[in-house]
Amino acid sequence: MAGSDKDGRLATVSVADGLAMGGARERVIVDANSRNFRIFIVAGEHSGDALGGKLMEALNRRLHGRVRYLGVGGENMARQGLVSQFPLEDVAVMGPLSILPRLPRLIRRVYQTVEAGLSAQPDAVIIIDSPEFTHPIAKRIKKRLPYVPVIDYVSPSVWAWRPGRAKKMARYVDHLLALLPFEPEAHRRLGGPPTTYVGHPLIERLDWLNGLSETELAGRLGLDPERPVLVVLPGSRTSEVSRLLEPFGKAVGMLAERGLKPQVLIPVVESVRGLVEAGIAGWPVRPYLVSGEEDKFKAFKLAHAALAASGTVTLELAVAGTPMVVAYRVDGLAAQLRFLVKVHSVVLANLVLAENAFPELLQEDCEPVRLADAVELLLKATPERASQIEALSRIHEKMLLAGQTPSEAAADVVVEVLEG
Repeated sequence: MAGSDKDGRLATVSVADGLAMGGARERVIVDANSRNFRIFIVAGEHSGDALGGKLMEALNRRLHGRVRYLGVGGENMARQGLVSQFPLEDVAVMGPLSILPRLPRLIRRVYQTVEAGLSAQPDAVIIIDSPEFTHPIAKRIKKRLPYVPVIDYVSPSVWAWRPGRAKKMARYVDHLLALLPFEPEAHRRLGGPPTTYVGHPLIERLDWLNGLSETELAGRLGLDPERPVLVVLPGSRTSEVSRLLEPFGKAVGMLAERGLKPQVLIPVVESVRGLVEAGIAGWPVRPYLVSGEEDKFKAFKLAHAALAASGTVTLELAVAGTPMVVAYRVDGLAAQLRFLVKVHSVVLANLVLAENAFPELLQEDCEPVRLADAVELLLKATPERASQIEALSRIHEKMLLAGQTPSEAAADVVVEVLEG
C-alpha cells in the first residue's frame, strides 16, 4: 500500500502491514524506483553463494539500494547485505551418501529457514541451486504465503533425469532463471515453470579470461615449451578425488610410457589439497599443483588438453578453449540410478552444443587404458583434436547474451516479478 508522507514523498506499506489492516491477500504493486523491498534469498552451497552475491550486487544497482536481504548464504552474499540465519557450511553437502549422515541437521535447518522466511514477510523469495535444501524451503513458504513470488536461480537437471520434477516445480516456483540456453525449451516441454535464459556466470568472465597471461604461469613453473601440457582435474570434492585420482594417475603414467611425457598441472582447492598430494606421491610424472582462479584458468589456456571430472569445469574448459576428455565415477547408490538419465550426454559443454563433441568415460569406462587412449588423441595433431577445436569455437555464440551480463539479466527478471 502507498501514500504520501509529510514531505510529499511516496511512502509504502509492506504486504504484512496491509494484511494487518485487513487488506486482501494480494501483492501491492508500487513503482520499483520508490519502493523499499524485502527479499528472502537462500543458497545451499558456495557456488550458489557466488551466484547470489552477483545477483544481489546487480539488484542493489537496479533498485538503488532500496532492498533488504534475509536468508541463508556465505561471504559473497554477506558483502552485498545478506543477514544469514546460520553458516553456509551447515548445509553445503552434495550427493545422497554425503547428505544421509547430516540429514537430521539439514532437516532442522530447513525448518529454521522456513520459519525465518515466514517471519520476514518478504516481497519475494529467491532460491539458488541446491534443490535438496532450497526446494523444500520454497514449497513450505509458498504454501503458507501463496501471494509471495518464488524465483528459482539455476534449474535442477530435470532435462537429464526425473523429468517429472519440472511439473511439480511449477506449483511453487513462479519463475525460473536458467543458466543454460536449452533449459527454457526443456521446461516448456515438461510443463515446468516459466523460464528465462539469463546466461551462465562464466560469460561475465570472458574479458577477464582473455586478459590472463598463460605464458606468465609457464615461466613461473619453468615448463618446457617443447613438451605438451595436460591439465588434470579430479574434482573439488573428497568423494570425487577419492574415486578419480587413481585412474587418472595411471592414465598419465601410460601416456609417459608411450613417449608423450606430458607436463601435468592440477588446479587444486584447499579442501582437498592434502588428499591430492597424498594421491600423486607415487605418480611417475610429478604434477605441478596450482591454486586460485587465475592460475586455474591460466593452466586451462596453456594446456594442450584436459582430463576432467564431469561438472561445471567442462564449461570452464570450453570457454577457455581447451580440448578435453571427461570422466566420472559415482557411488554405488547413484550408479544404480543411471537408467533414469534421459539426455545424450552428462557433459554440460556437449549439452550446450547439442552434440557429443567431447568424449565421456563414465563408471566402468573410466579406466586407465581408455582414458590414456582418449587423451593421447588430443595431445597430437589428429582429426579428433581438430574436431574439438572447431566445436570449442562455437561455445561462446551459444551462450552469449545481447548487451547484458547474466547477473544483470537475472536482476531484471527479479524486478519484473517484484513489479507484478
